[in-house]
Amino acid sequence: MARKRYKFNPETLKYEAIVLPFRIRFYRFLRSVLIAFMIATVINTIFSYFFYTPKMYRISRDRDNLLLKYQLLNDKISASNEILTTIMNRDKYVYRTLFAIDTMTIDGIYSHYPESKYRHFENDRFAPLIKQTWLRLDQFTKLVYAESVSLDQLMPMANDKSKMAESVPAIWPLDRSLIRNLGFFGRRRNPVTGRTGAMHEGMDFSGAIGTSIYATGNGVVVGIERKTTGYGRQILIDHGYGYRTRYAHLSKIDVVPGQIVKRGEKIGEMGNTGKSTGPHLHYEVIYRGTPVDPISYFSPEMSREDFVRIIENAQDIIYEAD
Repeated sequence: MARKRYKFNPETLKYEAIVLPFRIRFYRFLRSVLIAFMIATVINTIFSYFFYTPKMYRISRDRDNLLLKYQLLNDKISASNEILTTIMNRDKYVYRTLFAIDTMTIDGIYSHYPESKYRHFENDRFAPLIKQTWLRLDQFTKLVYAESVSLDQLMPMANDKSKMAESVPAIWPLDRSLIRNLGFFGRRRNPVTGRTGAMHEGMDFSGAIGTSIYATGNGVVVGIERKTTGYGRQILIDHGYGYRTRYAHLSKIDVVPGQIVKRGEKIGEMGNTGKSTGPHLHYEVIYRGTPVDPISYFSPEMSREDFVRIIENAQDIIYEAD
């Protein structure tokens, strides 16, 4: 309670209470409130500097939770990146090699978004952490999209794997029991010119003139030559999936351009045409335009009975172009 002040009145010879105007009393009250507020503010500031208030505890807890969530998010991104890298490597080095198609690329897939996308993070205390997390997340999202497009491209081929398995040249082009000698793929002495170190782009199978020659995989006859030089009479078959095969030095050709052939179907007979020192078949496997070693495609487990069965089945099928 405020202490009253008195003043002596000489007229009444008494001490009378002094009554201040309302305006002065209000100003004094307001001054007291402001002084109290300032003192409370100073005390709170000093207390907050040395001690945590309940609000600061809540803010600190929320900050720690946010940092923990970002750390967990980064860990999840890292784990997901490892899984995605495994899928991408399998896509690039297994699936696309198996299906003989080039690696797919999408322009800009490995580049970052412009810096303006992350500009609103700049004034944040934890901007480096937040920005780096979003950069990683955006890049991961891009790669997931690219891989989904790639797998969509591979899906029809995977569904068509049985057709591919029958198209890849995988059997011997003639009965192995009729082969007299073999000439392997690679550099060797040219038997015609005598030049050493010449690249031999196929395999040679020597035998008797008239020995049946068979298609080594399903395909379409895309080329026939009947010249008497070079490879002489020859057949070129396109098997799809990047594969072609050549059968040269033939004495007889039993197919025509555009004809669809099946693995094991008779396409000609062994001969001695072109530049040849004796009856034999020159056989090539061409993968995406480059001759490769045919022996890598022969199935080592195939018995003569299996080979004969393939030949017999191929003779019973009549083909019509689509």
